[in-house]
This record gives sequence, C-alpha cells and structure tokens, in this order.
Amino acid sequence: MRRSHALLCAVAGVAALALAGCGETVIDSAKTEDALKASLAKSLDAEVSSVDCPAGVEVEPKATFECTVELAGGGTETATLRIENEDADVSVVELTEASRQGR
Repeated sequence: MRRSHALLCAVAGVAALALAGCGETVIDSAKTEDALKASLAKSLDAEVSSVDCPAGVEVEPKATFECTVELAGGGTETATLRIENEDADVSVVELTEASRQGR
C-alpha cells in the first residue's frame, strides 16, 4: 500500500548528514535512521520500533536508497529516500507496506 502524499510531505525534511572518508562522501546511516524514526513516529500515528538504513550510501544527488521501518505493532514498511543535493539532504519519496503480522 502506498502512503498518502500528505505523509510524505510530513517526513520530507529528513536531515541525513554526510561523512567523508577515503575520497568519498557517504550518508551517515545512524543519523538518517534516527531522523527517519522520529519523523515517521509523528506522521504515521504509530510507534516505530526501529529503522535500518544501509551503510556506505554515497552522496549522489537524485540517487535513491531504501530503509526498513519496523513498527511496534508488528508491521514492516519500506521507506525510499532520495538524496536531494551534495549536502546530503534527503527526502522520503515513497513509503510502502512490506508486511503486517496477524493479517
């Protein structure tokens, strides 16, 4: 199921921050996970138990990557994030239901 446009607008301003090393700049996955968890908890009207984003995502404007969102009620969502610029600002472009327990 796709989430509404209003939800995506509510979490669009996730600040990812970047880490530089070995000649490349990558998204700080821990900070992205924390920011996404806080944003989604407010906009989903559900408790978010964890968020898992991949490590080592290079900062390339317009590139996308996915994070797994575990809800306290047992559901799993997939958040697709887009890197907006070289400052590593990211936005949520899609949130899809991956699974729901008990359905």
